[in-house]
Formats: sequence, C-alpha cells, structure tokens
Amino acid sequence: MLDGWVPWPEAAAERYRAEGYWAGRPLDRLLRDRAGSDPGRIALVDADGGRWTYAELDERADRTAAGLRRLGIGAGDRVVVQLPNTDVFVVLFFALLRAGAVPVLTLPAHRESELVHVAETAGATALAVPDLLDGHDHRALARAVRKAVPSVEHVLVAGDPAEFTALADVDADPVPLPAPDPGDVAVLLLSGGTTGKPKLIPRTHDDYTYNVRASAEVCGFDESTVYLVVLPTAHNFALACPGLLGTLMAGGTVVLSPTPSPEDAFALIEREKVTVTAVVPPIALLWLDAVEWEDADLSSLALLQVGGSKLGAEPAARVEPALGCALQQVFGMAEGLLNYTRLDDPGELVTGTQGRPLSPADEIRVVDEDGHDVLPGETGELLTRGPYTLRGYYRAPEHNARTFTDDGYYRTGDLVRVLPSGHLVVEGRAKDQINRGGDKISAEELENHLLAHPAVHDAAVVGMPDETMGERTCAYLVPRAQPAPTQRELAAFLTDRGVAAYKLPDRVEVVDAFPRTSVGKIDKKALGRRIAERLRAEAGHGTSGPLRAEAGSGN
Repeated sequence: MLDGWVPWPEAAAERYRAEGYWAGRPLDRLLRDRAGSDPGRIALVDADGGRWTYAELDERADRTAAGLRRLGIGAGDRVVVQLPNTDVFVVLFFALLRAGAVPVLTLPAHRESELVHVAETAGATALAVPDLLDGHDHRALARAVRKAVPSVEHVLVAGDPAEFTALADVDADPVPLPAPDPGDVAVLLLSGGTTGKPKLIPRTHDDYTYNVRASAEVCGFDESTVYLVVLPTAHNFALACPGLLGTLMAGGTVVLSPTPSPEDAFALIEREKVTVTAVVPPIALLWLDAVEWEDADLSSLALLQVGGSKLGAEPAARVEPALGCALQQVFGMAEGLLNYTRLDDPGELVTGTQGRPLSPADEIRVVDEDGHDVLPGETGELLTRGPYTLRGYYRAPEHNARTFTDDGYYRTGDLVRVLPSGHLVVEGRAKDQINRGGDKISAEELENHLLAHPAVHDAAVVGMPDETMGERTCAYLVPRAQPAPTQRELAAFLTDRGVAAYKLPDRVEVVDAFPRTSVGKIDKKALGRRIAERLRAEAGHGTSGPLRAEAGSGN
C-alpha cells in the first residue's frame, strides 16, 4: 500500500465490494480483456492516421512495462507524466500500471513551478516529457525539475532525448509481472489547486475502474463508439468520464486530436466518423461559431459532452441545432463525484442543469456556512462521499483536516441547489478559486507569486465574469511605489518563475488599499463586485473590458 494516502474505512470498503461497485480488478485489465476478446479491432487512431489494434496496443504496453522494469522503475514508484495527445501517452499509462508504478498525470501547460511541486510531493523517481511541444523545450524543464528534486533519477523523452532516455528505447521482451492489489493506488491526478499549489488525488484500481465502468454505462458507450480526445489525455474528463479509458473498456475506438481547434477536431470527426467527444465551455462556444465557416461533415457526431465549468442555458440550447448532436452536461471533479445529464432526460434538464450523481452509492449533502443542511432547493456548498470519491489528498494531512468532515464527506467548494429530480444546478464557488474555462486557478498560489515581485506590496486575485470563459483572473495590486508594474511586466516575471500561461492575470487593477472585512481580512467579495461593476460600465461605453492591458486607479 502506498504510504501517504487515506484509504476508505474498512466498513465502507466492504460495502462497496459486497454491492459490486468494486470488482477487484486492476485498472490495466480493461485493455487486456479487450485485447483477448477483440484483438483485431482498432483501439487507437492518431491525428496522422496511425492505427493500433487492441492486440498491438496491449503488446506495446507489455514491452514498455518490461523496459521500465529493466530501468529499475517498478512497484510503488511514482512517475510524473507530462505528454501530449499521442499514442505514447496511452502506451506509457498502461505500461506503468503493469510495471506496478504509479503515473502522476500533469498537463502539457504546466511549467517548473507546478512540476517541481508535484514531483517533490509525490517523491517521484522518474519524469516523462516530450522533447519539444508548441515551441517549448520540455527537456530544459526536466533539467530544472531534476535539479530541484533529487529523487528524480530518470527522464524519459518522447522524441530526441538529448542526454536523457528515449521512450522509444524503453522496450524489452515481456516478462511475467505481479498484478497490483486492486485496493492500492493506481494513479495520482492533480487537483485544481484551490489553496496553494495543486494537491495530488489518489485513485485506486477499484475506485477508478468503477468510475470508468459506470460512466461508460450511463453514456451508452459500446463497440460502435468512436471517441475523439480533444482535451489533454491527462485530464480526468478526457481520460475517464468515460473518456479514453471508458471507450477502451467498451471496445470502441479512441481518436487522438493534437488540439481542440475546429480545424483539427472537425477534420478528424469527418475522417474517422467520430460519434462522441468531450469539451469545456469555451471550446463548445468556439465550435458553435465555427460551424458557420468550417465545412467538415459532422453528421456522425451523436453526443457532445460539456463539462469542466458551467455551460449557460443559452449556448446549451444551441448545441443540437448547430452541431446536429445531443448535449450531455457533465459536472464533476478529479477527486471523484461525477454528475451527468442522462441521455433520455427532457430538454429543460439537459440545458438547465449540470446532471445528477453517477452512482446509487453517491452520498451528497448541501450545507450552509455553518455546515447545516439547507432546505430542499436552497443553495449551499456541496459535500459528497462515495465509492469513487477520495477520503484524503496524498501527503496533505493539514489540508485534509480542513477539506473533509469527520465522517468522511469531501467539501467540494461548489455552491449548488438540488432539484426534485436529483439534478444539480451549479451556482458558483465557495472556495477561493477561479474557474477559467475549466482551468482551475488558485487565487492563493497566484497571489504568492505576485507578492514575490519587488514592486508589489500586496496582492489579491479574484475572478471576473467573462462570456466565453465563464471567469477570467483579475489581480488587484497595492504597489510599493509608483509607477506600479504593468501587466506585461508581471506576465514576464511570472513566466520566469515557471507559472503556467493560463494562470497569468487577464487584468491588473492598481489600488491604494484593499477593502477589509470586520475581522480584517481582504474583502474579496467587494473586489469581485467592484470589477464586475467596472466591466458593466466599460461595456456600456464600448471599452475593451476584461482583456484591457491596464486599469486605472481602481477606486
């Protein structure tokens, strides 16, 4: 058992096994089983048209697992994986499971700040990266991680490895390997980082396999499913809701897109006769507009899943007439709980809610600020526990003490109300976090980086409303002296500190002092109202609004 994670209480674990939620099978078996029953069926297609059958994918995973073992990477080792949407990610993911190692999944957009923290927290022994991606040399990033985290012995590179090990060379004749305990941690996902830097989310073979299986059943996945991955493969939504893993479990075909752009995605939908894909709201909005100028044949597309952040009712209603497919809203979290609108739900529930819980064993509460259950239909913070929702972040005891109730409920930080049908309507966030089009940004983490700037005396980061992204980031600054640093200067400073591009402030407001609550804390609600009012005023005067490079005094 991996040290540093919080297992389910034995009574709950016994219940989940007895009631069939946990089937006692390692996660990698979903590929192995299909390779045995449908060896010649196409499992995976990449953007260039490369194709792999289930048998071929299974064999490549076996050979890579043997190669990992030969390198000394094995049972319990944590391996940070930062790879784009290619077959290499899929093969390495299954190979790590078979070698007994634990993949720690990060996004291609993460940079030194995030990767060092993740590798250090995980106690990683290896890091897997591409050579170059979107003009960024990830080998240089790997060097920085290795220098900062001595436990990282191996760097595996997809492409030109420089002084490191080429992933293509991690290959050996398959050898018998012991199956992992289904109750052990299979994979570590990343939280959105609600306080400070991202937390590691342990998902066991039992709970994640159930997550995948139940999602595939609710979403109607089967052998005819052709699923297009447009979000990063390491994203829980694209990986397991039902995603790539659910498609393989059902015997369908996974198609990998390098980007979610209409040019890439629409061409692949037409070429591969894609039936389902998953996007976040900003991509959905882009696609709804792009059908006006893109002439690809999208007639095969039967289902568009939208999640990551709330999709408004108006664009939700546009999906079927514009794209010719059904909409499924998905509200969930890498920590566990998933909510889906059902395929047979009436239209008003599909467009106006974010779905209902996946599992009969999901337990939810909606509580007020004092932790008391609200009246039915009222808004409060969502608390949850169940057979695929974690009981604690990895190696984060202090955070866990704040984030979980004594009886094991996870405080999601989401404000919701529950309809009589059981469907949830998401009303906002209780936690200090900005949801920028599905990318979760910790206000505290960004504030800490801003406070490191020599010209910044104090900083407060809030979300501001945005039609396309849902929210963007506004950084309020109290400078040490005038002139205050410009947005461009701050962006360069943060980039040099290894902060991911999506976390850079979309707007900077300079103020003399922050409003305070009665107990002396920065009144972020007041700051949020202030920027929302300013945006409304600017919209009325035709000014540029949330992406304007500099704001005035902010008073």
